[in-house]
Parts: sequence; structure tokens; C-alpha cells
Amino acid sequence: MAYSIAPGSLTLSRSVLDRAADRRRDEDWLEKAWAAPDTQVVVVAGDKLRVTADRTALDLIAPAEAPEGVRVFLGIDGGAVFAVLTPGEADESFAGLREIGGVLGDREAGMAVHVIGLANWHAVHTHCANCGEHTVVIEAGHVRECPNCGLHHFPRSDPAIIVLVTDDEDRALLGRNEAWPEGRYSTLAGFVEPGESLEAAVRREVFEESGVVIGEDIQYAGSQPWPLPSSLMLGFYAKATGTDIDVDGDEIAEARWFTREDLRALVEAGTMALPGNISISRRLIEGWYGEELTGSW
Repeated sequence: MAYSIAPGSLTLSRSVLDRAADRRRDEDWLEKAWAAPDTQVVVVAGDKLRVTADRTALDLIAPAEAPEGVRVFLGIDGGAVFAVLTPGEADESFAGLREIGGVLGDREAGMAVHVIGLANWHAVHTHCANCGEHTVVIEAGHVRECPNCGLHHFPRSDPAIIVLVTDDEDRALLGRNEAWPEGRYSTLAGFVEPGESLEAAVRREVFEESGVVIGEDIQYAGSQPWPLPSSLMLGFYAKATGTDIDVDGDEIAEARWFTREDLRALVEAGTMALPGNISISRRLIEGWYGEELTGSW
């Protein structure tokens, strides 16, 4: 088993911005940076980003044009880059990561993933988990502090494994979620539990969802943030010790072994849909297949 994800193909793993985390506590510097003529601002409403009219780039504006909201410092790239998280509803001038992530350049893709992850965290961590008091935003949007008990709350990324399993005939195991329509398949995935290694999570999730047993041959392939709302996807290839399938019937309604010929024929016939181009699942499948594939959800 010697598959790999093509270098640079993980759309949401691209980032060139210096996050300059050491500046997040420097209020004087942050105020000067906000007022600088070369500073750019990303506007976010909910989990969507304001984009240009042709929907191919972020609509980066000057601080003077920014709406009211939570100000977040994203980093430095020549000038400073901030985001403003607005309380309003997103209109047609906004787009989500699934829509725009694949067309953004490296710089803006990294900015988008960073700020959407923070926006989703802020949306659900408004109160202290220790005492219930309403928290306040500090450190340029990267920490929430409880004014009652003093506890600091930090953004979290939930680790999740995602794996393409193969058998002795070099077939790929793909599954269909219970909520998906017929013909939509993806690699198997699941969250890492407390006290669990990544390899143990691979074996457990694959067995729970499909009944397939994984041996010792587990190969790390790469990672990608998936802030929808807060996951870090850790990609693997793994070798099964057998081919018997027994789906859980809860998350996974159906699982099948596919040859490369099976996959191409079904995709070309329009009876099988692959994961979207911004997903690591798609890259794992293409790494096994040996080239890029067309057709997605």
C-alpha cells in the first residue's frame, strides 16, 4: 500500500498568512494596525464570508468601511489582516466555504478557514462552561474570558480520522451515509475519542461503521481543517484483513468494495457521486485511483 495525496491538493490546508500570534495581546499595536492604510478586512456573517460580485474572491475592504461586530486579528501579509464577525444575516453577497473554498487562492483560502473556524466557535461559546457567566472576547478574537471566575476559553479543533480502506485485491471501501441519497459515497470517518490514538480510532470507526477489520498497515496521508463547525480531518490509508461487510445501519446505510473500473464506470454513467473537491475524502480517493476524477456532490 503506497498511495498518497497530491502535494498542494488539500484545498483548505493552504495558508500563507503569518498569524503573528504574539501581537494578539498588544492593544496599542492592534489599534495602529487597524488604522493603517494597507490593512484589509474580511467581513463574516454567521458562517459565510462576503465575496466579490463574481464570487471568486473575498471582498476585502478597508477598516473605515467595516461594519460593527467582533473584531478578529488574522495575521500579517505585508499589511495587517482583520475580520469582523457581524451579528446580521448573510445575504446574496456572502458565500460559504463549500461554495467558495475551491476557487480562492492560497492566501484567501487560509484566511477563510481561520476566520470561519473562529466565527463558529464564538457562536456557541458565549457563556462560561464553569460558572455560566457571559464571556467577553479578548486577545484579538482568539480567547473568551469569564469576568466572574476568570477562566479563559480557547478555540478547539476536534480531531477526526478519515480513511480510505483497501483489500488484498486493491479495491476501495466506500460508504453511504443514512441521510444521503442513493449513489452518494465517501470514505469512512469519525471523531477520535478521549484517550484514543489515531490508529486506534481508524480501526474502531471502520469496524463500527462497516464491520471491516483493519490490520497493522495504516498509513498517514495528510490533514485538513474542516471548520464546519470545528474539525481537523486526519487522513489515512489502511489495509483490511478481510472483506466481509456488516454496516451499522445507523450512520452508514450501505458500504461496498469498488475497483477502479467500477468507480469510473459509475461516475461516468452519473449513478455515483463523489465527495466535493474541497474535501480530503476526495483526495484520498484520487490518491488511490491514481489521477483526478470528475463528478462530485
